[in-house]
Amino acid sequence: MRHLIDTTDISVAEVDQILETALDIIANRKKYSEACKGKKLATLFYEPSTRTRLSFTSAMMELGGNVLGFSDAASSSVSKGETVADTVRVIGCFADIIAMRHSKEGAPLVASHYSEVPIINAGDGSHAHPTQTLTDLLTIRREKGRLNDLTIGFCGDLKFGRTVHSLIKALSRYTGINVILIAPEELRLPSYIRREVCDKNHVPTREVATMEEVMSELDILYMTRVQKERFLDEEEFERLKDSFILNPERLRTAKKDMIILHPLPRVNEITRAVDNDPRAAYFRQVENGKFVRMALIYTLLKWAEERPTTPTPRLDTTLVNNSQRCSNRQCISNCEDVDHLFRTTENGDQRCVYCEARVK
Repeated sequence: MRHLIDTTDISVAEVDQILETALDIIANRKKYSEACKGKKLATLFYEPSTRTRLSFTSAMMELGGNVLGFSDAASSSVSKGETVADTVRVIGCFADIIAMRHSKEGAPLVASHYSEVPIINAGDGSHAHPTQTLTDLLTIRREKGRLNDLTIGFCGDLKFGRTVHSLIKALSRYTGINVILIAPEELRLPSYIRREVCDKNHVPTREVATMEEVMSELDILYMTRVQKERFLDEEEFERLKDSFILNPERLRTAKKDMIILHPLPRVNEITRAVDNDPRAAYFRQVENGKFVRMALIYTLLKWAEERPTTPTPRLDTTLVNNSQRCSNRQCISNCEDVDHLFRTTENGDQRCVYCEARVK
């Protein structure tokens, strides 16, 4: 069974196939209007979401399928203590495919170990958000006409921003990508992503303190909000939340064909005055999310029928070490009864498979 837990679960060729399907859907909406007739999508959203949950719902409805699930874990058996593993085994009896968002990192990975239907990670804590990444890739493809030879600046919360982590992983597999990191010291990109993704794939990366010093170089500016829910210290959040705000003045030196992306929701990191700038692509990005999720649902269900015994490359039992514990309190392995899984990196570090935290 194929799942999408991380962007790298699917090859570049498969990513391109999904993007081509999305483009075909955009051009031929009627052709796909009953493509998933009789199929059911379960949306299991353990934490709040507007765009992603409604995007999945709209996507399945436009494919002619049906949707069930919950948007608040408190209204489900989760409130009684039901585990992720048991929930997906139950829901898999009612649905053909499952989209899951969870506050605990690694929860969708646990789900994929037990599910008999495809699992789509719709965001797990600060870890990954692969369908937002596919949305971003489709938007870049439509706006810029390519996924190679691009300079992209990531601005804001790069430490906790799962959309940033996922997109950097995805773009690192294309050629000619240059990454510029624009963030306060407290919110810099985790060093392991720079080392194990950018450096390993020979992606030039540099850190700067302000967007003004690099604005003229950028083909894409990817803005993120400083997420209050990811901070354990509210005073630290209040100190950093206004660190980087995009306004028309800061766009003065930007390329005429640069595009501005944002996974949304925004708070104040992009002023309303930017919305009418033709380079502001973030609302077009939202609509692309529906199309790419239509393509993903359609493709995963098709793969499930055509290749039911082809697994997503995942894990082996040699990774189990139940005598060790992950140091990340937000990791699913510290919240539910699951095997503790660790992998050894090329430089000898041990990392939790669920959340990628380094063993201290």
